[in-house]
Amino acid sequence: MPELPEVETTRRGIAPYLVGARIAGVVVRDPRLRYPVPADLPQVVAGRAVVDLRRRGKYLLLGLDDGTLLLHLGMSGSLRVLPADVAPGPHDHVDLILDNGRCLRLRDPRRFGALLWITGPAEDHPLIRHLGPEPLEDGFDGSYLYSRSRSRRVAVKNFIMDARIVVGVGNIYANESLFLARIHPSRACGRISLERYRRLADEIKGVLRHAIGQGGTSLRDFVREDGNPGYFSLSLNVYGRANEPCPICGTPLSQRRIGQRSSFFCARCQH
Repeated sequence: MPELPEVETTRRGIAPYLVGARIAGVVVRDPRLRYPVPADLPQVVAGRAVVDLRRRGKYLLLGLDDGTLLLHLGMSGSLRVLPADVAPGPHDHVDLILDNGRCLRLRDPRRFGALLWITGPAEDHPLIRHLGPEPLEDGFDGSYLYSRSRSRRVAVKNFIMDARIVVGVGNIYANESLFLARIHPSRACGRISLERYRRLADEIKGVLRHAIGQGGTSLRDFVREDGNPGYFSLSLNVYGRANEPCPICGTPLSQRRIGQRSSFFCARCQH
């Protein structure tokens, strides 16, 4: 599933082609996404100017001059900016036709994505209003994690992957951050000190920034907006490396399911 770095990479890649353009039309080939594409979307957004393109968690918010288009890539979605006359593929479900001769094309083989129209403040939409702080903004730090974790028994890995606590820390990035912070992923979040949370918050920020800089993590179903895979997977310390030597101590890395997700860690370095 595309995570925060992949979505941010996409946002940065497509924004220069969208912001300042005007939507000339919308082609909906298959509205059957996770949430059906509104039937009147082509009429509603045609002629509107694109004002900005923001990201909230794993959602892209395409700000128009009187409303917002909410985009989610689901498990296998991707966005491309293409000449509008390029023939669509079998999983290219929606095109936003721009007045500059290009289109923004949503491809989603599994159809778990979303394209919705919001008329009020985007932050009040039910899919967004419950989200925790952005991990790369000032509201997220070790003190915040420490205060939210008190008296809780949930595993710290599940804790930092909870979008109500902090957005965008997906499975890969949680594994990597906990390894760098030397915290065992199954440790109860309420039993971790403020000092260790400060380090964990710093490592989360560092891992996500590095992943964004490298273009995101290359997953089976995700490629960047220019068609090239991300490269962060080349520098993973623990994720997907069960039984390989720990980069620090050489102990074979362990794998365990925590919260229904595969977890990778060093039993010697992380505690």
